[in-house]
Amino acid sequence: MENRITKLFKIQYPLIQAGMIWNSGWKLASAVSNAGGLGIIGAGSMYPDVLQEHITKCKAATLKPFGVNVPMLYPNIEEIIEIIIKEKIPIVFTSAGNPKTHTARLKQHGITVVHVVSSVKFALKAQDAGVDAVVAEGFEAGGHNGRDETTTFTLLPMVKEQIRVPLIAAGGIANGRGMLAAMILGADGVQIGSRFVASQESSAHQAFKQEVVKAKEGDTLLILKELAPVRLLKNKFFDQVMELYKTNPSKEQLTELLGRARAKRGMFEGDLKEGELEIGQVAGLIHQIKPAAEIVSEIIEEFNTLNALRVVI
Repeated sequence: MENRITKLFKIQYPLIQAGMIWNSGWKLASAVSNAGGLGIIGAGSMYPDVLQEHITKCKAATLKPFGVNVPMLYPNIEEIIEIIIKEKIPIVFTSAGNPKTHTARLKQHGITVVHVVSSVKFALKAQDAGVDAVVAEGFEAGGHNGRDETTTFTLLPMVKEQIRVPLIAAGGIANGRGMLAAMILGADGVQIGSRFVASQESSAHQAFKQEVVKAKEGDTLLILKELAPVRLLKNKFFDQVMELYKTNPSKEQLTELLGRARAKRGMFEGDLKEGELEIGQVAGLIHQIKPAAEIVSEIIEEFNTLNALRVVI
């Protein structure tokens, strides 16, 4: 299955595991890379020394390419970039910031740079900044998201129409059927997050994984747009936010309620009541916790089967 993305990343399948905070450690990244996709370590929830440890362990666990996701709004960004350069990480996915900030510097060291966007406007800015590929992520996705609520399958063809660099689709994709649909709409590959949360190798707490498996249609909502839009599973904390909204709260009041480390409490520590439980709408399609390699295999097998039928028709 060779195309622009497999050639760019030197991987077997155009399937990328998203670099999700508190979910994407070295075990998941190496498992996905070993299965033929591109595994990503999520640096957003890691101090520099923790990232260093995960990179070292990932290198020991796979000889295949893997990458690091760097949300640029997080602290210690300079130290994280220095570690990535020192360790000769081949691929970096940047997000939540201006792609011009670090792209040129990373590329000077031979690093392939990909930037995550939620609009055509920012896709063009990323291309102008010199990135090697763009991830267009619709608002179906879990975690922090675009403010415009543009869906993945609306966003994809609009971005495809405007950019020259390879395009990766993200948001609402969890199986081979979704992967094929995204690629028919113009994507060269897909980035999948939520499905890999419910993998055996994910660093998410087992209780959170079980909540993902239990989730049904309508169990998530995009909230806290006044701070940073985030899609969450509904729980006690979610209810507290919605109750506060009834009072027309200020940003300060929302910030006070949010507090610190809620995402860690929810996803990593398993506090299903008071923590942030970030997951995509596609959780309703996730019914079982499986090894990452099995997930990759199932997605690619379904993609190939359906694609063959489409060609015949």
